[in-house]
Amino acid sequence: MKQPPKPPARPGNVSLWRYMKLFRQDILSAQPARLYRAWMAEFRTPFFRSFLCNQPHLVDIVLRERPDDFPKSGRIGEGLKPLLGNSVFVTNGEVWKRQRRIIDPAFEGGRLREVFPAMVQAGQAAVLRLAHLADGAPQEIEAETSHAAADVIFRTLFSIPIEHDVAGRVFSEFREHQRAQPVLNLGAFLPLPRWFPRFHSRRTRQTARTIRRLITQLTVARAQDIRSGKAPDDLATKIMTTKDPQTGQTFAPDEMVDQVAIFFLAGHETSASALAWALYLLALYPEWQDRLAAEAQGLPEVPDFSDMSKLQISRDVFRETLRLYPPVPMMVREASCPEQFRDRHVPKGSQIVLSPWHLHRHERLWDRPDDFDPGRFQTENGKTCLREAFIPFSAGQRVCTGAGFAMIEGPLLLSMLVRAYRFEPVADRPAMPVAHLTVRGADGIWLKITKR
Repeated sequence: MKQPPKPPARPGNVSLWRYMKLFRQDILSAQPARLYRAWMAEFRTPFFRSFLCNQPHLVDIVLRERPDDFPKSGRIGEGLKPLLGNSVFVTNGEVWKRQRRIIDPAFEGGRLREVFPAMVQAGQAAVLRLAHLADGAPQEIEAETSHAAADVIFRTLFSIPIEHDVAGRVFSEFREHQRAQPVLNLGAFLPLPRWFPRFHSRRTRQTARTIRRLITQLTVARAQDIRSGKAPDDLATKIMTTKDPQTGQTFAPDEMVDQVAIFFLAGHETSASALAWALYLLALYPEWQDRLAAEAQGLPEVPDFSDMSKLQISRDVFRETLRLYPPVPMMVREASCPEQFRDRHVPKGSQIVLSPWHLHRHERLWDRPDDFDPGRFQTENGKTCLREAFIPFSAGQRVCTGAGFAMIEGPLLLSMLVRAYRFEPVADRPAMPVAHLTVRGADGIWLKITKR
């Protein structure tokens, strides 16, 4: 059986400068093939040492058992600073804990039930937008899933559709920000002192300023609505009115802009990536697409939150997509004190790399790791790996606050789209994954769409 596309690994050892060039082109193909079997691998450069950890026990130590000893590395956040400021994505310690105490209540189960109708409306809008594309001609599906994911964010966060003027402009500017490749910043490779300029590209700085200005408009308007008692009961209102139980303080306006920026980045970019790859995989494996479509036909025209429990096939397809194409392929932590991993000395300050991409395809953990098989999660191996070697949303205290949100949004939109349309691959335009900020198609993801 043909396997889903996987980027080639780099051949042998390379110099730091060659690695940086490969990294800029694609994070995934810059890595050696041995990482798909190694429990741990060490990389040395003149500027830092890094240790990639695949052994589940080591992953548990870093993420679940002693997370405070392994704070998030500042390297990944270097390029995103102009957009994200001091958001929960880049902070550590007590600042991060305070931010999570305020944010987490907005994403509890009961709140997800309340915003579910907004997700359904975004799904209905996506189905309507695809109608004029369902003529069997090749279509770039990532652009459509990006539109749909952004619509979900704006409807659930600010109760406005993507067609709203400010929402549409944020969406447009964010696409420009992505093209600037902000994560590929000099600070990600070199240990620069705080006073040293980061040399973000002009395009990165301009788009970040514009996005933050537009988000500020939305948050200022919402603050006024809250004061006047006219604010809708959505995620933005919940977050802006939640007080830190320890200090009694809410987010200051600038802090809220930081948090909205990461909600949009994490909630839009990652969901768009996962949904596009899920549709591509269903196009490659029509038998699974037919099974999912049959399951989706059992949904009412306007699904209710309780209907999500009926979407087992859709949920397993989405999980398998997150396994094969985790939107965030690598996470970087930093050792705050000397460690001993697998009888190897890990100096203080070392970069600890956790790679969902390699862990999810690890040859010593998963049966047939490169195959697409949503049914694997009903097997003993799949259930074990789901607990021990599946971290698309990270794990432990720093697990993505929107993980539950994503696991409702993904299967719901997937079911609504496949219920309405059939998706087929374009023979001469196969997709190949590359990773910069998230895992996307090197030349887009092209599919043919027809009405069912």
